[in-house]
Amino acid sequence: MLPIELKGDAEARDKAVNLLDRVGLAERWHHYPNQLSGGEQQRVAIARAFATEARILFADEPTGNLDTATGAKVVDLLFDLNKEYLTTLVLVTHDERLPSRCDRKIRLVAGEIASEEKTEEE
Repeated sequence: MLPIELKGDAEARDKAVNLLDRVGLAERWHHYPNQLSGGEQQRVAIARAFATEARILFADEPTGNLDTATGAKVVDLLFDLNKEYLTTLVLVTHDERLPSRCDRKIRLVAGEIASEEKTEEE
């Protein structure tokens, strides 16, 4: 988990293994990206994003290349960690189901804001 190593975090390895465990991949920490499935790569990306403890997380099409079942697991994980770490999540998606899980929805058409609304969380 290079981002936290570069920050000089003395507990980088422990933090990385803990987050990989949270995303269900602790046993694969030594694998290279090309040795992981698309869903596994997405989960590693989520772990890396939360490892830095950033206040804002940008997720661009987090389920774009995943089958429906894997996509649902990745989204649940993303929102669970989002609540736990109290991050601001900026989500870009074409999946019409995801915005209903967000506090606010901004719809763009041709690069312009077409609508904006606060949503009720499930």
